[in-house]
Formats: sequence, C-alpha cells, structure tokens
Amino acid sequence: MTLLAIFIVLVFAYSLMSRRLEGTVVTGPIVFTAAGILAGIAAPHELASGPGAHFFLQLAEVGLVLLLFTDAGRTDLSLLWNIRDLPARLLGVGLPLTILLGAVAAHLVFPGLSLWEAAIVAAILAPTDAGLGQVVVKSARAPLRIRQALNVEAGLNDGLSVPFLLFFIALAAAPEEGTRASFAQFVVEQLGYGVAVGGVIGLAGGGLLGWAERRKWISDPFKQCGVVALPLFCLLVSEAVAASMFIAAFVAGLAVQKGFADARRHSLEFSEIWGQIINLSVFFLFGMVVARNWHGIDLRIVLYAVLSLTVVRLIPVALSLVGAGLCRSTVLFMGWFGPRGLASIVLGLVYLEQEIKLPGEQTIRLATIATVLFSIFAHGLSAQPGIALYARRLVGLAADAPERRDGN
Repeated sequence: MTLLAIFIVLVFAYSLMSRRLEGTVVTGPIVFTAAGILAGIAAPHELASGPGAHFFLQLAEVGLVLLLFTDAGRTDLSLLWNIRDLPARLLGVGLPLTILLGAVAAHLVFPGLSLWEAAIVAAILAPTDAGLGQVVVKSARAPLRIRQALNVEAGLNDGLSVPFLLFFIALAAAPEEGTRASFAQFVVEQLGYGVAVGGVIGLAGGGLLGWAERRKWISDPFKQCGVVALPLFCLLVSEAVAASMFIAAFVAGLAVQKGFADARRHSLEFSEIWGQIINLSVFFLFGMVVARNWHGIDLRIVLYAVLSLTVVRLIPVALSLVGAGLCRSTVLFMGWFGPRGLASIVLGLVYLEQEIKLPGEQTIRLATIATVLFSIFAHGLSAQPGIALYARRLVGLAADAPERRDGN
C-alpha cells in the first residue's frame, strides 16, 4: 500500500510540472525510475512482499502492447510505404547483426557464459524502446522520414526478437536436444501468427467501428473504448495461439486505420492517460528492482552495458544503411537513438518466467538491468541536445537529399 501511495503522489506531482518539463532533458522514465530507486532504498522489503515477477510481466506486457498499437496508429500508411526501405534495412539487416554482435560481446566480456546464454543476453537487449524514443519521434526538428523509420523499427523489433530469444532459451536449456529445435517454427508461430492476428483484428475491428460510426450507432466516448479494446484483443488471442502479441499489436494499429480513420485520434487520447500511467508504473517498479540489485553491478556489467548501447547498436545500423545515401550525421543519429527500455524489460521477464535456472542467469539479469538503466538516463538526457545538434547538421543538406524526400 505504501508503494501505491508513493506512486499516486508522484503521478500527481509530475502532472503538475509536466508542461514545464516538456522540451527539457528530464523525462518521465527518468523521474519514475529515479523515484523507484529511492523507494527501493528506503523500503527494501516492499517489492519483495508485493506483486511478483508474473504481475510485473503482465503489467509490462499490457503497457508495451498499448504503446505499440498507439505508435502504429500514429504512423501514416502512405508515408510508411514511401520509406519502407529504411525500416526494412534496420529490421532485416540491423537487427540480426545486433543480436550477433551483442552475443559476441557478451561472450568476450563474460567468458563464463555459454554461447547460448550470451545469445540470450543479446536477444533481450536487441529491441529498441518505442516509449523512450517518443521524444525523438515527435520532434519536428528531425526529418519525418527518419523519425518514422525509427518508430517502425521500435514497433516491430521487439516482436522479431522474441523468436530468437525463445530459440536460444531452448538451446541453452537442452543443449543435447536443442540442436534439433526448429527456428523456422518459432518464426512462423511468433512472427507469422502475430501478423495474421494483428491484421485480422485491426481490419475487422476498424471495419466494424467505421460501420457503426457511419450509422451513428456508437457514441463519442465509446469510440475510444472500442479502439483501445483492439490491442487487448491482440494480447489475449496471441497468447492463445502462441503468437507475438507485440507484432500483433503494431500490425493491428496500422490495419485499423483502413476501416476507421479516427482510430489514430482515439488511440492517442487513451495512451496519453492510461497508457502513460501503466508505462510509468513499470519504470517505477524497475527502479525498485535496480535498488535491490545494484550491489551486483560490477565493472564487467557496466562495460557490457556501454558496449550494448554504443558499438553493438551503432555498427549494425551503419552497415544496414550502407547504400541508402544518408549522411553520416543521420546514420549516427539513427544509431544512437535506439534506446533500451520497456521492450527489454518485458523480454527479460519472459526469460525469467521460463524458470530454466541457467548457470549464467544472474549475469543475464544484471546485464539487462544495467543496460536499461543506463539507456533510460543516457538517451533521456541526450534526446533534446541530440535533436538540436542533428537539426543544425541538416541545414547544409541539399534539397534532394534522401533525408528530405518526405518534404520535411
């Protein structure tokens, strides 16, 4: 009850200052993570006696599903088609290279980890966070083409990372049998089913909402309720058919626009309230987890966290964008603003839920905690200055530069 009271007071206090904090380096995730750390230090036994890891996982999953659906709804479908080459490069080339390089780095920094345990760390930390990246995605100072590419990447790479994670867990848990595990099966179940679930729910749900609106059957307040029910449908159906709820939610957010043009407005209205509260509660609880585990974070953990946020991200992004014609500043901007946050928290909890008790579990957990913690502060504090610097670098670009093809 004490934690709930602290969180409610914090939400109210942050609400009072929210407009003043916009445009500054002080972000919501920074405030609530820091508050969680302080609460964890002041009341170290509160989290242990409160909701367990399973509740934490469910809360984080709901928050991420709502966030992905909303981010997809914010994406202009015609623009997405025009910039499809950039997300395809980031996801098709950049993501596998990120997991590969992350596994190599983990194996070198933590020689005690097996090959598959190192790959688990890499898969957990490969996806970028749509919520932490909102400051960049919403900024009009960066080209729309670049912002939307980062948004689509963040919306899909967490779901794409799940098959890799489950496959590596299967191999690590049963090495003598794991070599026969079918990665194709994981991909079909997670990615293929996820796209199918999201497409059906988004198209059918959007079509029904549009149909009801044209006949004036649906009242304005319940338009929002109807739209928000769709990502929750994705979550429930995905669990039933072993699909990626994250892929399903993002695809549904894109598809719903075909039948219900107002979906973008109504989903954004909800996410600004309840979606934000859920996400901030996850960061608050994460801060308490940090407070309970900070003593285990040594120099090797710190080294890997720094490598994960820099080399492991920047090199794959740069390689994936070779031939795209983008300037160095754009490549660096896209490489740096790949924050790790809610998606990695969810994937880390998914791993812990498996309860396979690998020898390297402590290292995997601490590496995830440290990397997400550093990312919350490093990317949050650098977002506004980074956007301003990037905008200045773009001034000298030609009018026909790839960054300006959207007219921005």
